[in-house]
Amino acid sequence: MDYSFPLLSLLCLTGFIAGGINTLAGGGSNLTLPVLMMLGLPADVANGTNRVAILLEGVVGVAGYDRHRTLDRPAVIPILIPALLGGFVGAIAAALLPTLYLKPVLLGTILTMSLIILLKPDVIAPLEGTAVLSPADNSRAWWGLFGAGVYGGFVQAGVGFILLGVIAGSLRYDLLRANALKMTCALAFTSVAIVIFILFDQVRWIPGLILAVGTMAGAHVAVKVAVKASQNSIKWFLFVMTLMAVTGGFLI
Repeated sequence: MDYSFPLLSLLCLTGFIAGGINTLAGGGSNLTLPVLMMLGLPADVANGTNRVAILLEGVVGVAGYDRHRTLDRPAVIPILIPALLGGFVGAIAAALLPTLYLKPVLLGTILTMSLIILLKPDVIAPLEGTAVLSPADNSRAWWGLFGAGVYGGFVQAGVGFILLGVIAGSLRYDLLRANALKMTCALAFTSVAIVIFILFDQVRWIPGLILAVGTMAGAHVAVKVAVKASQNSIKWFLFVMTLMAVTGGFLI
């Protein structure tokens, strides 16, 4: 493993950018995983090590959104139930199926979200004052969260886009509050997944914690930006990130 100062500095800087992207949209792991592999980590170990940063980034992001009163606390449990059930199914599936089968599903989902933002923005960014729904009252949203959980338990990378599509599109949350709930779901997935990676010795703590310093700082700054930004600004940032994620996915 290469622990040279330039690479570790790059790791921390990349973490900062990725933490901001994950807090406002999704897809930050597309940046962090290649840098971890540049350090000499195998792909599976890089994936496990990356979860250290995602976990700590999630703690900072959720705490920040909650501090600014944008996290809908009563909705957390109803949303987490189907998401975690799906995550359990996805984790089991991950032991049996190769992840390449889910790549077309993810790219198709992200591309669809890009088109919705461009052509029908009110679907993903509800107008101010729109009443929010509970998964208990909306079976489509319940199964959408379950499906997001399956994907998140399976591979996690890019799950933020899927969660935003369900939480904003089906439950009608504005993008600021949807991001807060998305971060909560991602934190829950990661808390379970990282235990598995630790048990299988797929976590390297030094690069993971250095990366986490960057992602936590990025999440902290991104929450401050998010609570001051208009929904329209968040929407277009999300649109740009979805296009970048699709482009990167096809290039990999």
